[in-house]
Amino acid sequence: MPGRHSLPRKPRRSVAPLATATVATAILAGGGLLAAEVAAENTGTDPAAAQQQTAARPSPSPSVTASRSEPQRPSRAAKRTAASPSPTETASVLGSGTCKASYYDEPQGTANGETFDPDALTAAHKSLKFDTRVRVTNTANGKSVVVRINDRGPYISGRCLDLSRAAFAEIAKLSSGVTTVRYEILK
Repeated sequence: MPGRHSLPRKPRRSVAPLATATVATAILAGGGLLAAEVAAENTGTDPAAAQQQTAARPSPSPSVTASRSEPQRPSRAAKRTAASPSPTETASVLGSGTCKASYYDEPQGTANGETFDPDALTAAHKSLKFDTRVRVTNTANGKSVVVRINDRGPYISGRCLDLSRAAFAEIAKLSSGVTTVRYEILK
């Protein structure tokens, strides 16, 4: 007598599409009923009559917009780098502080998974969320740059930012290696 596991199986059909369609229909129907009840409360009419009035009104649909007929021309830039945020007068500041900043330029991976680009305006910070924009100002000369946090570090006492080579060069001479900065976390 063959065991249960030796019987030929019929191919199973997936019920996921049917279940998804059923749930979506229920949500849409429930939304219509809810709208009818809200309309009834606002107008003081019977919910069934309000549902009929709601169903009679057409729902707004997206409008079609015209597009350019000629294709866009490719950029003339020979080398494209990731877009770097630029300082704006309207950016609101969420927090600020003063510390020492250094720079690094060794090719390596970053903590958020990107390949480090020493020519991009990026920085490392121990705890700020990735993609946070930070305005870094050299306290000695007033020069500033806006960087995007994409790495973790520095792990040297007294330093709170490790800037990319390009970002550091915007605010100080590379030969200085370390400088005191004021940082502002931008919204």
